[in-house]
Amino acid sequence: MALHDLAGKPAPREMLVDVGALIDAYFSIRPDSADPVQRVSFGTSGHRGSSLTGSFNEDHILAITQAICDYKREYSITGPLFLGKDTHGLSEPAFRSALEVLSANAVNVMTDETGGFTPTPVISHAILEYNRARKTDLADGVVITPSHNPPTDGGIKYNPPEGGPADTGVTAWIAARANAILAGHDAEVRRIPYERAVRAPTTTLYDYVGPYVEELSGIIDMERVASAGLSLGADALGGSGAAFWPRIAERYGLSLELMHGSPDPTFGFMTVDHDGKIRMDCSSPYAMAGLIGPKERFDLAFGNDPDFDRHGIVTRTGGLMNPNHYLAVAVEYLFSTRTRWRSGTGIGKTLVSSSMIDRVAESLGRPLMEVPVGFKWFVRGLIEGTIGFGGEESAGASFLRRDATVWTTDKDGIIMALLAAEMTAVRGRDPHELYGALEERFGAYAYERTDVPANPAQKTVLGKLSPELIASDELAGDAITAVLTEAPANRAPIGGIKVVTGSGWFAARPSGTEDVYKIYAESFKGDDHLRALQEGARGLISQAFSRAGV
Repeated sequence: MALHDLAGKPAPREMLVDVGALIDAYFSIRPDSADPVQRVSFGTSGHRGSSLTGSFNEDHILAITQAICDYKREYSITGPLFLGKDTHGLSEPAFRSALEVLSANAVNVMTDETGGFTPTPVISHAILEYNRARKTDLADGVVITPSHNPPTDGGIKYNPPEGGPADTGVTAWIAARANAILAGHDAEVRRIPYERAVRAPTTTLYDYVGPYVEELSGIIDMERVASAGLSLGADALGGSGAAFWPRIAERYGLSLELMHGSPDPTFGFMTVDHDGKIRMDCSSPYAMAGLIGPKERFDLAFGNDPDFDRHGIVTRTGGLMNPNHYLAVAVEYLFSTRTRWRSGTGIGKTLVSSSMIDRVAESLGRPLMEVPVGFKWFVRGLIEGTIGFGGEESAGASFLRRDATVWTTDKDGIIMALLAAEMTAVRGRDPHELYGALEERFGAYAYERTDVPANPAQKTVLGKLSPELIASDELAGDAITAVLTEAPANRAPIGGIKVVTGSGWFAARPSGTEDVYKIYAESFKGDDHLRALQEGARGLISQAFSRAGV
């Protein structure tokens, strides 16, 4: 898709969302439960939508929260629920709606003691810490966030007692129940006024910041970071973790400058993303232009999305790092320095992540677990310690503590940012330079993700594509060696297809929110061959659509 004229430039005032109209629509628009677009649908990370399109409104949150309460009763999850929100305009009203339902259902709810915002990884950390020594009365959590989505959007996701994203069985149960409630016009929803809910004996004010900050030294070598005297820049992008960075800097004696630390539901300080939208994607050079520009002021800089589960690493030597490059560097560094991790502990990656990670894993003698897109596939491995690191190409990852125990089972942008500082302090080279060393060992790989227009029927076909519809044994001049519709590690459907040759690969998956499909492609030969892979991928998928009659 063509680059928008405003990409990388400050968002003009006329592009900013009318927050008042957004919130009015949240309460006034009643979704049509017969319209698939307006029904509850859990993707890889919860239900998302916009109040302006009838896909994220009060009726949705009431129904989803009641369904979560019903799920807790059905499966005897009787411990407290840790409730958090990010800084999107719809998050506060959705938070209030959710608390009204949780309180009416007598759920013990832990909310931020200051009434502030709580990052996704901090909710995961709190759940795991509460459950660490327990077998019964286990805690779970809900986060009100659409992640890096535009300011018009809202989102809600459920984290069960394992602390990470709910698996498909759980989300299917909750979505089915929520849609049944929605179809009944929320008549089954139990609810009390917000003023009563916040004063209810089941609502507890909780310090989310202190325990998380204090325990960071158990996963990051904060002494080495502090002693190196690095000049660090932290761009909160107006997100939920802004209050954490000053506390981290104070506790560990870091030289850290915070940028965009105040919430702004319009996100009017952002530069425009590649497609002309405001999107807080900390892996996009266009959305991150405001931090890339002043990179010379810092030894290392980093940004996070609104719920702080993603990271963007900016170095003086290379600007914003490709997320795949940083994942590969992180894997090499962690498995070379975490001496208390078991020798059999493996590496988790999604099948659309770079094959450079495969080469690093092989060089380390570590098993590789390749799974479909979605962090939920790493939850069990992190809890059991069978994987030490789980990462997604979309700049999300988490890893074990230094003592090999679980830290979070959801993506954690804070520790990924601090890990970049640790490796810079220990190795004396920034992550971009460390990736250069990997290229010297394994070769230079060219990787890119692109979007291709697709109608709903085509997206449905692609999501369930059969290998037999790929009518070729050659791609970009090389023999096709594998056509995958299931992930190698767990045989789970990938919701698309991956085609592999000896010189590269591509994967194609339908978007869950837009009328496009995504092509992920990587060449082991360079940029020209990458273009040939992408052209071949579009051709093969187009042929598959024709053979399927769409």
